[in-house]
Amino acid sequence: MANHGQASFWAQANALLRKNLTFQRKRIWTNVRLVLVPLFLCLLLLGLQLMINSVANKVPKAITSCASEDLSLSSSGCPIPNPPLLPPMLEIPEPQSRAVKSNFLPYSDLPDVSCRKTGTCPVTILITGNNQSLGQALSGNIFGGSFSVNTSDLLPSLAYNVLGSAVSAGENNYDDPAIDPEFPIYNIQSQCRRPNATWPLQFGKIKTKVKCVQGLCLWRNSSAEVNDEIFKGIWRGNPERMTNEIAAAYDLMSTDTKNLDVTIWYNATEYDSSGPLVRVPRLISLVSNAYLKFLKGPGTRILFEFVKEVPRQASNNNGLPDLASMFGPLFFTWVVLLLFPVILTSLVYEKQERLRIIMKMHGLGDGPYWMISYAYFLIISILYVASLVIFGSAIGLNYFRINAYSVQSVFYFIYINLQISVAFLASSLFSKVKTVTVVAYIMVFGTGLLGSFLFGELIESPSFPEYGILALELYPGFALYRGLYEFSQSALRGNGMKWEDLGETGMAKLFYIMSVEWFVVLLVAYYIDYVSSSGKSLFFFFKKSSSVPSPSPVQSQTSDNVLIDMEKSDVTHEREKVEKLRKEGSTGHAIVCDNLKKVYPGRDGNPPKVAVRGLYLDVPSGECFGMLGPNGAGKTSFINMMTGLLKPTSGTALVQGLDICKDMNKVYTSMGVCPQHDLLWETLTGREHLLFYGRLKNIKGSALTQAVEESLKSVSLFDGGVADKPAGKYSGGMKRRLSVAISLIGNPKVVYMDEPSTGLDPASRKNLWTVIERAKQNTAIILTTHSMEEAEFLCDRLGIFVDGGLHCIGNPKELRGRYGGSYVFTMTTSTEHEEEVESMVKNVSPNAKKVYHLAGTQEFEIPKQEVMISDVFSLVEIAKSQFTVFAWGLADTTLEDVFFKVASTAQVFNTLS
Repeated sequence: MANHGQASFWAQANALLRKNLTFQRKRIWTNVRLVLVPLFLCLLLLGLQLMINSVANKVPKAITSCASEDLSLSSSGCPIPNPPLLPPMLEIPEPQSRAVKSNFLPYSDLPDVSCRKTGTCPVTILITGNNQSLGQALSGNIFGGSFSVNTSDLLPSLAYNVLGSAVSAGENNYDDPAIDPEFPIYNIQSQCRRPNATWPLQFGKIKTKVKCVQGLCLWRNSSAEVNDEIFKGIWRGNPERMTNEIAAAYDLMSTDTKNLDVTIWYNATEYDSSGPLVRVPRLISLVSNAYLKFLKGPGTRILFEFVKEVPRQASNNNGLPDLASMFGPLFFTWVVLLLFPVILTSLVYEKQERLRIIMKMHGLGDGPYWMISYAYFLIISILYVASLVIFGSAIGLNYFRINAYSVQSVFYFIYINLQISVAFLASSLFSKVKTVTVVAYIMVFGTGLLGSFLFGELIESPSFPEYGILALELYPGFALYRGLYEFSQSALRGNGMKWEDLGETGMAKLFYIMSVEWFVVLLVAYYIDYVSSSGKSLFFFFKKSSSVPSPSPVQSQTSDNVLIDMEKSDVTHEREKVEKLRKEGSTGHAIVCDNLKKVYPGRDGNPPKVAVRGLYLDVPSGECFGMLGPNGAGKTSFINMMTGLLKPTSGTALVQGLDICKDMNKVYTSMGVCPQHDLLWETLTGREHLLFYGRLKNIKGSALTQAVEESLKSVSLFDGGVADKPAGKYSGGMKRRLSVAISLIGNPKVVYMDEPSTGLDPASRKNLWTVIERAKQNTAIILTTHSMEEAEFLCDRLGIFVDGGLHCIGNPKELRGRYGGSYVFTMTTSTEHEEEVESMVKNVSPNAKKVYHLAGTQEFEIPKQEVMISDVFSLVEIAKSQFTVFAWGLADTTLEDVFFKVASTAQVFNTLS
C-alpha cells in the first residue's frame, strides 16, 4: 500500500466530522433526551403554576371582572390606568390597646384604664422638644373639630377632618384595607362631644362608617422619655396581649418661628413591605398644618385631600404569582447550566480513555479537533436552549413570551459559547470522569443557590457598588444569573426586555463582559491544550533559543554509561553508531534515540525512579526491532516517550529526522501506534474505526474502501459480519487485532506495537505475525513482547531491556551464539540413580552445571567447547546399560534461555553497582 502523505486540515476535519456524526447517530436518543430536558422542566413549572391557580380559584374573590369598579384592585391582575383617589389616614391602635395609666409608666396625664371598658380611650400622640410653650401651642392645632362632610364633593371635605384606622395599610395605594364595611374609620377630634358616635360614609360601592375618637397630645420633657414610654408600651408578653400603644410622637427639637425641625416616631411593628409608609404622609401633614396655623392663624391650612398610586399595566395570572418570572433566575440558571457537566464530562472522557491522544498519534491535528468538537457542542447547546425558549413560549410562560426573542437569542448565544470555552479550559484540570462529574454538578447547583441568595441580593442592594457587580459577573455563572434576573424583572413589570432597555438594565455591559470573556477564555484554553499536548513549557515563548552547541558524545555520556564491560560491546557499538549519525547531521534512518532518559520524581519519601537510562538506538526503515525485558524494565515508558505520552527527562529521539521534544505534532503524521491497552469507541464498528483512521492518513475514495477491506481481511475481521459489529461487543482478541489493523493502515513510516499479540489464540497470533511481517517492508517497527517465539519470528534485531537500560542488542542468532554457549541435557531416572547420572555428566564435562532437579529429573548446562554431541549419546547408552532411563533430551540454548541469563546477570550487576 502506498503512502498517501500528510492529510490536510480539511481532510482531518472531514474525518473527525464523519466519525462524530456516526458516533452521534448511534446515540441519537441520548441527544434527543438531552434536548427535551427543558420541555420536561418547563412542564414541571407549568404544572406547579396550574396547581397554584387551581387552589387560588377556589378562594372567593371580591373582583370577578376587570370591568369592576370595586376598590380591591391591588390583588387583581387587571390593568389600572387610573388608580382611585383615597383619603389619607393615620395608623392608630385598637381601642383596647391605646395608652392608659399603668404601674410601669410614671405619667399621670394618661387616661384611666376604665376607658377600655367603654371603648372611649383616646388616641395619644406625644410631643417633646426644646421649647415647651411652642410645643403645647402646636398641640392645640393638630386635631380638628366636629365631623362634617359634603357627599357631593367627598375627598376635599374629608380633608378638613383627621381620619385614622386601626387596620394595617396595604403594600400600595390601589386600595385601602381600612375602607371596609367591617371596620370603622375614626375621626380624631380634640374633644368628642358624643363618644362612640358614628356617621355613615360611602366610597364608590363600599359602605362604611366613621366613628368619633378623641385625640390627646401630651408633652414630654425629652426625647428619651418619649422613647422609653413608647418602648414600654409595646406588647410585654402578657396572655391578653394588652399593650399601652402610643399612636405617634413628634420631637420638635429646635423648632422656632423661623424653622420647623421635627422628628417623627411611627409604628411599623405589625406591618410588612411598604405598608407603614403609606400612613406616614398624614403625620407629616398634621404637624406641618399645626405649625402653619401657629404662624398664620387658624384660618390658614394646607389641605391633604387624597393619596394616589401610579398607574400600572396588567399583571399576570389575575394577581396570582407567576412562578416562571419569580423563580426564573434560579430555575433557568440550573436548566442552562445542566449543559456544562455534559460538555465537560465528554471532554474529560476522551482524555481519560486516551481517545484524544490516540487520534493525535494517528495524525489528527489540534485545529481540526477543536473546530469539529466546538461546533458539535455549539449545535447541541443551540438546540437545547432553543427548545427551552420554544417550549416555554408554547406553554404560555410570559418569562419567554414578553421579552424580545432577539435579545434572548443574542444573550443565550453569547453565553453558551462562553460556557463551551470554560468547559474546554476546565477539562485541562481534570483526568477522571467521576471526579469532574461531581465537581461540575456541585458548581451547577452551587452557582444557582449563590446567585439567588447572594448575588441577587447584591444586585438589589443600593449600597453595593456597581463595579463590584461587574467584577462578580466575570464568573460566567453569575453573568448567566444576571441576564436571567433582568429577563425576570422585565416580565414581572409586564413590559418585557427590548433592545432600548439594555442600557438601563445593565444588560449592555453584561453582553460586553461575556463577549470579551468568551474570546479570552477560548484563547487561553487553546493555548494550554497546545502546550500540554506538544510537551512545551507553559511559558515557552519567554525562553530564548540557546546558541550553545550540543555536547560531544563523551560529554553527554551519563554515569549509567561509564561502566561498560566487554560483554556489552554490542550496546557500545550501537551508541557509537548513533553518535556518528548525529555528528553527520542527517541520519537517513527512521528512528534514532540519542541518550534518551526518563526519571520519575520520588514520592512519599521514596527516591526518584529511573525508568530509562540513557538509551541509544538506531532503527532503519524496513526493520522490526524487538524490545524484550521483564515487567517494570521501562519498555512501556520508552514507548510512551516515543509516542508523546511522556516527555523525556533528558536526551531526545529523532523520527524521520524530526525531534520528539520539539516537533511531536509533525511526528504524529507519519506514525502508527498499537498501544498496550485497546483504545476504541465502544459504539463504533471495526469498519468505522478503520475508515476514520484511514481518512486521517489521507486515503480517499475507492482507495480508502479497498484499504479498509484489506485491513479487515488481514486480521480476520471481515467475514461473518464482524466488521460491522460495535467494538464494544468484540472479544479481547478481536479488539487486539483491530488495534493492530489501525496502527498499520495508511502505511505509516514508523509503527510502535506494545505487546500486540496479547490475548490471541495460536492461530490468530500466527496470522497476525504474517500481517506485521508483510507491513515492515517499508516501515520501521518497534515491538515489545514477552513471547520469545514472537520475537524470533518477527524481529530483525532484539534488545534486552533490564532496569531501564539496554544490556544487549543483536539478531536472535547472534544473541544465542553470544549468550548461549551451552547444551541443555535432561535425564529422568529413579531417584536412587541421581548421583550416578550426575557423576557420569561430570566425567564427560567437568564444568557442567546442574540447573534443575526434581524427583529424578535433572537438567544440566554443558559448555559446548568441552563436549561433542557424540559424547553425550555415548553417555546415554552407558546409562541405559546400567539402570532404567525413563527419558532424556539434548537441546541447544533457546532465546528464552538467553533472555533469562541476560536479565538475571544484569539485575545482579545493577544491584552490585
